[in-house]
Amino acid sequence: MLYRKYAKRIEEFLSTQQGKILLVNGARQIGKSYIIRHVGKHLFKNYVEINLKADKEGDKIFENVRSTNDFYLQISAIAGKHLDKKENTLVFLDEIQSYPSLLTMLKFLNEEGRYTYIASGSQLGVALSQTPSVPLGSIAIEEMYPLDFEEFLLAMNCGNDVIDVMKMKFREGESLSESLHDYMLRQFKIYLLIGGLPEVINKFIETRNIVEVRKIQKDIHNLYRIDASQYDEQHKLVIRRIYDMIPSNLENKKKRVVVNKIEETKSHKQFTDYADEFEYLVNSGIALSVNAISNPHFPLAESEQKNLLKLYLNDVGLLTSLLYDNNINAVLNDERSVNLGTVYESVVAQELHAHGYTLHYYDNKKKGEVDFLIDDFDNLMALPLEIKSGKDYKIHSALDNFLSTPLYNIHRAVVLSNEREVYNENGITYMPIYYIMFFNQNIIDTDNLIIPVLDPPIL
Repeated sequence: MLYRKYAKRIEEFLSTQQGKILLVNGARQIGKSYIIRHVGKHLFKNYVEINLKADKEGDKIFENVRSTNDFYLQISAIAGKHLDKKENTLVFLDEIQSYPSLLTMLKFLNEEGRYTYIASGSQLGVALSQTPSVPLGSIAIEEMYPLDFEEFLLAMNCGNDVIDVMKMKFREGESLSESLHDYMLRQFKIYLLIGGLPEVINKFIETRNIVEVRKIQKDIHNLYRIDASQYDEQHKLVIRRIYDMIPSNLENKKKRVVVNKIEETKSHKQFTDYADEFEYLVNSGIALSVNAISNPHFPLAESEQKNLLKLYLNDVGLLTSLLYDNNINAVLNDERSVNLGTVYESVVAQELHAHGYTLHYYDNKKKGEVDFLIDDFDNLMALPLEIKSGKDYKIHSALDNFLSTPLYNIHRAVVLSNEREVYNENGITYMPIYYIMFFNQNIIDTDNLIIPVLDPPIL
């Protein structure tokens, strides 16, 4: 079984009975059902799983459920002997977006408390945006992602002790030894080829055969394209077109979405005309959005420009499958004719997104473009990241222009590349690309959460 960090989060939520129902959102094929099933069977004596997508396409048992009594009746008919008390019975509603009425009903199921519930969906973001009565006080929505690089290392039998040493060196601003660096860089490049989709990783572990791996990746990519056809007729072809354009957009010097190329016969359309399509791709989890910032003030969300958008695929393995097919040397051997900048940016977007960051980039007509900006909550400022895949990692004019702008008052940045050594120069920290695995917005120093209580002034 592949180790998933998210299993601990599910276990904590179910064990503490937080008075809400956990909804696990994320793209298809990232392992949501498997990990919920694994944790659920471990924690509860009675475990019931209902795939609502399969039900909608088959028997339609839950199609006409309109009340909790209807729900109890139907679930008892198919799993009555596995239903007991809330403390020992977990009901897993998989692909719950198939029946939006059940999303609304979660509030009442939660209040009545007959059983413990957990739900998941591959397009929950889309379904919730279209559900008129979302039970916000009764649900907790959390995202799940493909395996990140750290989880991939563990799947490749890299020990926790090695990762702990790396994490310590990252925090201390130290370089790895040459042998460990070579190993990590090799594993990172393999991750670029394989990505973080569980079925793909398992096939790679089983066969080490890139042809077999690529077959699965192509099937999943096609599945994501087919999912767009579940949207209404007006939007589905445009969604597919935007999704298909992502790799070619990323190969351009300016990687953002160019609206007049989406439907060339309708060049009069504006960015806002495609808001629904962009929202679908992002909310369904198959694409990652990165909004532009031209005036980088903390917090970045206050100054983002939603009409300057980059889109990345949700999994870097899908991207390298589309770009290089079965040619592994394009990634593993630093072929001079191949620019891996797009791939490196994609994997950084994937890691940052999985680790809790909202993604932005810097765009200025005069000063240039910086790959990523993230909120630095410790220092209450924006932190620019520049991603380099080649030997010219110290050439970054846009980043230099950014740091030399007095108005921004930002004097530190990070450049990630293939180079081993970690060092600081002119406000820029240079570090190896694999250290992106330790950038984590979700790690909180609890010592800083204690707010001191001041005594009132003496009058």
